[in-house]
Amino acid sequence: EVQLQASGGGSVQAGGSLRLSCAASGFSFDEYAIGWFRQVPGKEREVVSCISETDGTTYYADSVKGRFSISADNAKPTVYLQMNSLKPWDTAVYYCALGSRAIVSTLRSKSAYDYWGQGTQVTVSS
Repeated sequence: EVQLQASGGGSVQAGGSLRLSCAASGFSFDEYAIGWFRQVPGKEREVVSCISETDGTTYYADSVKGRFSISADNAKPTVYLQMNSLKPWDTAVYYCALGSRAIVSTLRSKSAYDYWGQGTQVTVSS
């Protein structure tokens, strides 16, 4: 069974940094993508950043470009989301997801992801 475990969340002051980790196990897909999504109460889940493990293509939401960086360690395998210059509006529950059939054109689409882990809370204070 595919298992995705998000971790690394916490509480930081605005301007601080956090690194989220998504540990994936229980799968043997040759091609797949990992995406980070976030959700706050009353709002729909939105894409933050994604990476294709097939060709390394990455995607960043406009709201996090220049501040967040996604990377993958295929040896574990684990995907990281380095979050710098955090802002109060980054506060959300962050989820990682795996898309076994995601392609570049659908990398940022929630519908492209088959498996979802439990979220990790990120709280950024003013």
